Amino acid sequence: MIKKMHDIGVRSEHAYIAAFASIGLTVVAWATSLNAEPGTGVARADRWGIFVGEWAPTFFGLGLALSHYEQQDGTLTATVHDLHERREAI
Repeated sequence: MIKKMHDIGVRSEHAYIAAFASIGLTVVAWATSLNAEPGTGVARADRWGIFVGEWAPTFFGLGLALSHYEQQDGTLTATVHDLHERREAI
């Protein structure tokens, strides 16, 4: 699955961006649900926030898997590759 994702152009950076975006979307979903449905209370808003919040670990996991594949495949971006080289030099 990771190879297919990589072949269609999904890179680790894309997965990391999606993970951070889902964290922000969690707060937005919680606040929107809290304000849009005042009669339902905090419980419903919490459920929406938790539902969207569960996406972030999945995207982070995909990002790690794609990063590992990119390292093995040699297609890791220069910026990330430079960071790995600097870390190894320390």
